[in-house]
Amino acid sequence: MNDLILLAAETAETAETGGGSSQLILLIVQIAVLGLVFYFLLIRPQKKQQKQMDAMLSTLEKGDSVVTTSGFYGVVIDVMDEIVIVEFGNNKNCRIPMKKAAIVELEKANSEA
Repeated sequence: MNDLILLAAETAETAETGGGSSQLILLIVQIAVLGLVFYFLLIRPQKKQQKQMDAMLSTLEKGDSVVTTSGFYGVVIDVMDEIVIVEFGNNKNCRIPMKKAAIVELEKANSEA
């Protein structure tokens, strides 16, 4: 009878240690799947949007109509490395230097013609 109890205890210990490693593998697989979901739902679309914004800002030229992050409509007067001078409204004296990153929409000047 004692031999039977010892055999059952050894079998239970073997199953627990083998089961523990399979649980660890399952946990690693779940974390990897969660990481992939985060990548495809959060990181990848953000990178794609950033590339589109960089491409848009690289084509910025004098005379283009723009919309800023604060919602102002204006016309680009001068383009430098990181700074753009934008003219707002009909008043020719309202020229404001701003960062390129503050531009959210762009309409090319030649598309109006």
